[in-house]
Amino acid sequence: MSKPVVLVYGPIREEGLRVLDGVAEVRLSSRTDPESIRSDARDVDGIVIRAFGQFGAAVMDAAPRLRVIGRHGVGVDNVDVPAATSRGVWVVNTPDAVTQPVAEHVLGLMLGLIRRLRESDQAVRSGHWSFRNELQGFELPGKTLGVVGMGRIGLRTARICRLGFDMNIVYSDVYRSQPAEEQLGARKVELDELLSRSDVVTLHTPYLPETHHLMNTDTLRLMKPTAFLINASRGKVVDQNALYQALSEGWIAGAGLDVFEEEPTPVDNPLLKLDSVLVTPHAATSTTEALIGMSLVTRDVLAVLQGREPSSPVNRPPNPRS
Repeated sequence: MSKPVVLVYGPIREEGLRVLDGVAEVRLSSRTDPESIRSDARDVDGIVIRAFGQFGAAVMDAAPRLRVIGRHGVGVDNVDVPAATSRGVWVVNTPDAVTQPVAEHVLGLMLGLIRRLRESDQAVRSGHWSFRNELQGFELPGKTLGVVGMGRIGLRTARICRLGFDMNIVYSDVYRSQPAEEQLGARKVELDELLSRSDVVTLHTPYLPETHHLMNTDTLRLMKPTAFLINASRGKVVDQNALYQALSEGWIAGAGLDVFEEEPTPVDNPLLKLDSVLVTPHAATSTTEALIGMSLVTRDVLAVLQGREPSSPVNRPPNPRS
């Protein structure tokens, strides 16, 4: 019996590839344009993908043997999950691998903004020691953190801020979070109230049609002029033009961005010219532990190919391909 073929859009950690060693034929690709994806996938049984490339109905129809798509990470906005479900294709991901590193990254962006660490670093390097007299941040105890999307990452971020910094927590979500309310004293509010009350707003919502440009001219105007916005979710949740206007005109104090509407973001992106913006290159999950954990999505890919139940399914096809 021939081995199943698994197409891996790399690079991924060796730990993930070793799961497939000897039990699957592994093919590596970095071509993420639509035509190449369809061509590369035509005779594969499983695919491991990262953040780039679109994997929709056309890919699945061009790959009749395809049984499972594994997302190296958590977001599946580049996978047409309903199309996969209707075609009997499993979609799996690695939600637990990214919770801690993204929460830590959010805290890094938040502290970097509040204490103006990037500007301080540049001042020291340029000999401007007196910059210390221009600094005036604020301390976190008693301040309010607004969490938009109280899933795994939002809850972990809220827990660190509540227990570590004694911040007050409010959140908005479609669902009520019992752990956030019972363990952290968090209060569920509508988005408008969250934005008007929070000293720091952190976004942890998936990218969906209803979250496209969730932060726009109207919602940004609701924030305090002393407040900071952190986005380590998906770039298109924020209208970058509106954010630039909000920062330029002082509607809000600053923004920490790990994600952008266009990635890689162009070097002439006007947001990059603002001292009130702290940016990183979609790197919130770039830790050794997270990269290993995300690579191990291959375990669920292999489980499906061997007829077993995956541990982290995104969907559950009623009639899986076999």
